[in-house]
Amino acid sequence: MTIHVPPPVSPEACPALVLNADYRPLSYYPLSLWNWQDTVKAVFLERVNIVSFYDKTIRSPSAEIRLPSVVSLKSYIPPSRNPAFTRFNVFLRDRFACQYCGAREELTFDHVVPRSKGGQTVWENVVAACSPCNLMKGDKLPNQARMYPQQKPYAPTVYDLHQNGRLFPPNYLHESWLDYLYWDSELEP
Repeated sequence: MTIHVPPPVSPEACPALVLNADYRPLSYYPLSLWNWQDTVKAVFLERVNIVSFYDKTIRSPSAEIRLPSVVSLKSYIPPSRNPAFTRFNVFLRDRFACQYCGAREELTFDHVVPRSKGGQTVWENVVAACSPCNLMKGDKLPNQARMYPQQKPYAPTVYDLHQNGRLFPPNYLHESWLDYLYWDSELEP
């Protein structure tokens, strides 16, 4: 008879979900996670409360600690009102879809009013675009190219990005995290 023993779980496979003091994740996309070392350090510095644990224990010569799976900050961090203008945040605002054809592959970003025609690199002038649409539009205005974004570009709020981030759950969600996240209705069998 062969007995199957599962391989040991590495601490690297045990990130902690980080919640603000109001028990909401600091961010949804990317999901606010800390590696086990940062989590243990925050526990010892008394910066967090442990909400839930993994079934994994780590040991040093002088201490033993169960790895936290969910922690909450002791001090509330007000969310930023204005998200940073980044390529990733433009894609997230536009739900990772080309604003001209809806494709989800080969995303770039397009200046609706081309820079060659005075367009600026700001929220209100940039949209996600697949490479073929971006090449087809070139440095033309939307009416010249007869290509119009499906959604008028706008400066999103942090709330907008969090809402969109909820549409793209990570590949892995530990069961102890589900009470604090809003993807769980889509994950139930």
